Amino acid sequence: MHDVLWEPADAAGLEHLRYETRPLSAESVVLGVRDGERFRIRYALDCDAEGRVRSVSVDSFDDGASLRLLTDGEGRWTDDDGAPIPELDGCLDVDISATPFTNSLPIRRLDLAAGESATLSMAYVSVPALEVSAVRQKYICLDPLDADGGRFCYEGLTSGFSAEIPVDSEGVVRDYPGLFRRVDRVGLSRTGND
Repeated sequence: MHDVLWEPADAAGLEHLRYETRPLSAESVVLGVRDGERFRIRYALDCDAEGRVRSVSVDSFDDGASLRLLTDGEGRWTDDDGAPIPELDGCLDVDISATPFTNSLPIRRLDLAAGESATLSMAYVSVPALEVSAVRQKYICLDPLDADGGRFCYEGLTSGFSAEIPVDSEGVVRDYPGLFRRVDRVGLSRTGND
């Protein structure tokens, strides 16, 4: 089990992620502020042995809203009741707006060599609204994954946003310039007689 903490670059908040790599599964709690609105969510996701997302859930601690998505790993999605979600057809990965972790999913799954790129359809989950839509994103490998990590260029083809993303040796985002920074050391202070 791996633990990672991120904080937003320009607002109050914190994410605490725990994940396993074989096969990839993760769960996390995110506290943050979006458009002046505070939110608290929990998300969990599971991937198959090829790194394809198979299930994702997002729960709001604030209003009790929840989202459950299932996929066959081939790009067909359903809700928790098994009803098809045709607007997500072709999406192999999920991108949850409140976390940098979901950018790691295609980076790990694609295993791109230097200079290679991939354009993908993603199931995008907006937080705190928990609304889902399909968006197009492009990943370009600048430095492939090795024991020291790697570097990738992300382009949001739907939004027009782009960033250079450094990752660790597991393909997990280190920092997301302008949005998130990884907190590797946490200072703890104790008071009283413990």
